[in-house]
Amino acid sequence: MLKKRIAKATAASSSELVFPKLVDSAGGEPRIRESPPTIFHADAPRAAGNMEVTRETFAKYRATLPEDRRALLDRYRLVDAAIKVVGIGSVGTLCMVLLMMSVAGNPLFLQVKQAGASVLEASAGKSAYPHHGQRVVMGQRFMQPASDLFLGWVTGPEGRHFYVRRLRDVKLSPLVESYDAALLSIYGTACGWVLARAHAKAGDPWAISGYLGKSAEFDEVMGKFALAYADQAERDHAALRSAVRAGTIVAIAER
Repeated sequence: MLKKRIAKATAASSSELVFPKLVDSAGGEPRIRESPPTIFHADAPRAAGNMEVTRETFAKYRATLPEDRRALLDRYRLVDAAIKVVGIGSVGTLCMVLLMMSVAGNPLFLQVKQAGASVLEASAGKSAYPHHGQRVVMGQRFMQPASDLFLGWVTGPEGRHFYVRRLRDVKLSPLVESYDAALLSIYGTACGWVLARAHAKAGDPWAISGYLGKSAEFDEVMGKFALAYADQAERDHAALRSAVRAGTIVAIAER
């Protein structure tokens, strides 16, 4: 089953897989297909002006890329931009999808996500990076063995901080719900090693090792935290459902 999923995901590039679903090609120039309330363009009277601002901002994003990535990006031109409502972790922030096209007609989708201040600032102080988008990008570059090709950052016209990446890069989500206890233990161990490697790469491995020590105290505390977090998520969801039923919050069902 895993081999079939990998074969399907790598049969074509991500942009080629997404293109038919997200784009209308009727009438000449490709345009991102609207799918309210999750994907839509800015109001018609402001659309032309918004695209011009997007092009100017895009040039600033390009400057944050390594030179070899700029050369690759320059093979594409920006043809459309639309607002995209994403996951609950980004509620209240501005996210957009950019459609790029090459001379040969090959698509490239980029996602622009607003970056706010780190939740750790209250306890750990401000980041060494003054730009929140730069903080997110540098964190990914430090911690990941290979980060997104087009990962960069930019400041928007109203002073908001953003980071940019590919919309989708052929990732596979594990079907955790199909795992038995043995496989779930293996998966958890693999995730732990990946996280440990990432933190050791970005931080001081000897200081981290000394802090953790040789006892199981840290392991047990993290286990308790995970259970408490799961319980809190269930309570939050129950409160949300109650608010929807009471009419306090208006919910729109996705189709």
